[in-house]
Parts: sequence; structure tokens; C-alpha cells
Amino acid sequence: MTLTADVHTALRKAGLDPAEVESVIRRALEEDLGTGLDVTSVATVPFDLEGVADFVARGPGVVAGVQVVRAVLEIASDDSVVVSERVQDGDRVDRGDVLLSARALARALLTAERTALNVMCHLSGIATATRRWVDEVAGTSARILDTRKTTPGLRSLEKYAVRCGGGTNKRMGLYDAALIKDNHVVAAGGVAAAYRAVRDLFPDVDVQVECDTPAQVGEALDAGATFLLLDNMSLSDLRESVLLTDGRAELEATGGLTLDVARAVAETGVDYLSVGALTHSSPVLDIGVDLRSG
Repeated sequence: MTLTADVHTALRKAGLDPAEVESVIRRALEEDLGTGLDVTSVATVPFDLEGVADFVARGPGVVAGVQVVRAVLEIASDDSVVVSERVQDGDRVDRGDVLLSARALARALLTAERTALNVMCHLSGIATATRRWVDEVAGTSARILDTRKTTPGLRSLEKYAVRCGGGTNKRMGLYDAALIKDNHVVAAGGVAAAYRAVRDLFPDVDVQVECDTPAQVGEALDAGATFLLLDNMSLSDLRESVLLTDGRAELEATGGLTLDVARAVAETGVDYLSVGALTHSSPVLDIGVDLRSG
């Protein structure tokens, strides 16, 4: 099947490209089916048996991927599937909560089960981890950012999950913002030269400059930079950089940040904490499917 208009609309409303989501799902289903069939379900489940699949949280967390699961179920089903959503993306859930229920031919539900769970467990794990960071810095002015450290092919979905957890997306790729790092500085011949080169060639693109020390912060500010990446700085260097900047630039702290220091970093006065682990290391949220007769 192809996606219904309702799912198309829901995905677009979430900021996702339906065509991209469909492509990801079809590749995932092909990994399971190859050029064959779900041999276990075909052998054990009568072809006309209907069933209801309940997606149930096995632990507490934050949900992401409800509409993506709907898309998986629609694509995997040769017949109509009716999905009843019990929660929305971004909702907190507890162990035992039913997230959604799907009624369709049992074979189709069983064939779609693992792909649907792979997506939902992964995205919900990212959303859950992000919410922990957001909660940890609550009451400060700092926001939680993601990075480009994403699973190849899943960036838009993983960054969507960050948004579901209350985080903020940084640049989507190399095309929509510039980040001048140490190797760019070496190649260009200095911070000021690198900044001018990007600004001259791409005047409408946001430009961020990486700084390892407060001295480099001063150099970047003198070059005209208004968005600085403070990489692996100590708390004292972060505070000094905030004072030196005095509101002239936005400041992002990054580099090996962990949840136990998140609040201390946020309280230095930086605007953002960027956490690559949100997308590359978050454990999945345990979700299961319970099949019952229709």
C-alpha cells in the first residue's frame, strides 16, 4: 500500500517529508522480507484472520514516532489498517500504557511488527534522553541542541525525536549553516580569514566559529562572529567567555558533556548545550506489541 492522505498530512505537520519516511520504511521492510515472504506468519497464521496489535510501553519514557508507525503499518498491509492512537509524540508514558492499537490482517501486523518497533523504540529512546537533559537545565536560559552525529539515512527522523523530547535542532547538514572548526582555520590562515571567506561567499548563511579558549573567543568576536561554539571548555573558561562576550554573540557549550554536569554548564550563562549522545548513544525505549484477536 501507499500512504494515505491522513498520514501524509500528519507527517508534514511533524516537519517530516512523507516521501523520505516512506523510503526509509520500504528499505527497512525489504531488509526483513528480501524478495520472499514472512515465512513464519504465512505458515502459522490463517490468511484471513484479523487481529489487533497493541503497542505497549514496557517502561517509562517519552514517545516519538507514532505517525511513522502508522506509515509502517499502512505500507506493510495489503488491506486496510485502522489505527487508534492513544498518545501523541512528546507525551510522557508509563509502563503498561498502550500507545496505539492497529486492526488489520494478523499476517500484516506480524510482518510489520519489528520494523515498527525498531523505529518507535529508537526514536522514543532519543526523545526520552532529550527530555532528561531538558529537565536537568530547566529554570536556566540554556537550551539543548542536537548535532550531526546521527545514523546515516535517519537524520531527519532522529532530529524529529529530539524535538519531541523538547530539544532544539541545530543545522540539518553542511548546507544550511557554516561551522568553522580548527581545520578550517588552518586551511584559511586564521579565524578572521575563515570567517570573512564564509561570510563573503555565503552572506545569508549563519556562521558559527569554534573556540577552545577565551582568547579565541576574543579573536572570533573581533572578526565579527555572532555565534560561537565553546569546545571542551572548563566551567571557569565558560564563565569567562560569557563575560567576555557580554551578549554580543550566542554561545554553545559542547564536548563530552554529561547529564551530571548539565546544570552547572547551563548556569555559566551559555545559550546552548549541544549533545551528540542524544542521537548516537541513546538507549531505546522498551516497547512491545501484544496481538489479540480482532
